Amino acid sequence: MDTKLRPESLMMSYGYKPALSEGAIKCPIFQTSTFVFQTAEEGKAFFEVAYGLREKQEGEELGLIYSRINNPDLEILENRLTLWDGAEDCAVFESGMAAITTVLLEFLKPGDCILISSPLYGGSDHFIRKILPKFHIRALTFTVGQSKQDVIRLVEQAGCAESLAMVYIETPANPTNDLIDIEESKAIAQHFSNQDKEVYLAVDNTYMGPLWQHPLQHGADLVLYSATKYLGGHSDLIAGACLGSKSLMTRVKGLRTFLGNMASPHTGWLLLRSLETLKIRMDQQARNAEIVADFLNGHPKVEKVYYLGNLTAADGRAMEIKDQQCLSNGAMISFDIQGGAHEAYQFLNSLKLIKLAVSLGSTESLAEHPATMTHIDVDTDLKTQLGISEKMIRLSIGIENAKDLLWDINQALGG
Repeated sequence: MDTKLRPESLMMSYGYKPALSEGAIKCPIFQTSTFVFQTAEEGKAFFEVAYGLREKQEGEELGLIYSRINNPDLEILENRLTLWDGAEDCAVFESGMAAITTVLLEFLKPGDCILISSPLYGGSDHFIRKILPKFHIRALTFTVGQSKQDVIRLVEQAGCAESLAMVYIETPANPTNDLIDIEESKAIAQHFSNQDKEVYLAVDNTYMGPLWQHPLQHGADLVLYSATKYLGGHSDLIAGACLGSKSLMTRVKGLRTFLGNMASPHTGWLLLRSLETLKIRMDQQARNAEIVADFLNGHPKVEKVYYLGNLTAADGRAMEIKDQQCLSNGAMISFDIQGGAHEAYQFLNSLKLIKLAVSLGSTESLAEHPATMTHIDVDTDLKTQLGISEKMIRLSIGIENAKDLLWDINQALGG
């Protein structure tokens, strides 16, 4: 077959051979801890490759050893995930934070600096600002609106020009939908790279999922996901993923093996199920989000709506970045309600269809209060600077009937 099939078509079968599983049309759950070797020599060969003692020979596959190292459900899932981002390899973890922390621990060492965009997801922010310093790893922060030269000066003035090891960004940012230029971030990383070290760029792409933005195509070395969100999409699993080149992913998978934080076979199986409907779910969520944002834009009790679809040419650089790297306006909306925490809580407590819960990207619509929930641990002054106020509400738009979502939002606003 000469036709190159698209990812949404390949999600049903790519990487799976029914003949190896009694002809089952869907991949079974390989609920096993260990795998039998045909010979002792085979077991030796598998371990040599798994522990990096030698490279695989041409045509050689890493055989199944132990589900902390590899498992058919995980291997098939990882192969399928590479299709969306055009990645060489993928590693799936037991949570998004497991993926993020494993990457940070693998590529940072005591004395290093990490340059981060802001805001970040609260869990990432906490680990970078409060856990990494225990390992003598320093974090520098840049925000939307700072130019490439501004950021370079920031690093130099902080005395981190020689010790910078990674640039870590989240775009669009959670919960403000602020955009960071991926290609410019890569240029900053390259500016501080030399023949003795390479500064890597890692991008948390959770807000856009693998359909609406492809960071690797814009220069990122690693792309990260909370697979709980759009990839899982049903609020019934916790997982994370990291994708990149073979060489970098070998390092990530190596540390994953010894931290023991890979996803379980059952989680892998659930994600394989979810990938089959990923595109149709995300397409519907984006359509619904556009309708909801339009409604909020015209509501008298809403002061401001943070939504990519609201950007215009007047927004200058933000609009340029959106046109350059975003393939959709997404399905995440934040808005400032008139008043403060009391009015925000009143709205959240009045919702009837939309669920008051954290997380995002699932089939059901969710609402939360970032300042006192997902981002409660972010420094108060930084929250003020970033506009994460007590009047901000974050919505993750699901696949319900859009008219029902508008009814619920309107009644919760007192309409």
